[in-house]
Amino acid sequence: MNNPLSSTAVIYAILSINSEIALQKEYLASSDIDPEERENEEDILEDLEQAFMEFLELYKQYLKADSQLPSIEELLNSEL
Repeated sequence: MNNPLSSTAVIYAILSINSEIALQKEYLASSDIDPEERENEEDILEDLEQAFMEFLELYKQYLKADSQLPSIEELLNSEL
């Protein structure tokens, strides 16, 4: 799979992962989580945060090539 991702695909990935991170943090802060599940859920959060950072790095490359794209700040302040 050598097809590069489009900037639109990267934008949607960033927004989706950012939303999932917020949900995961909310879940971890709630009393709904079973103590036995906490470590697994924290690992999931770490994986989401890592993926988010990797997509942000990729998006920075798109920003250099296309000044018409929204800035990272604009992107993160928008909603899906």
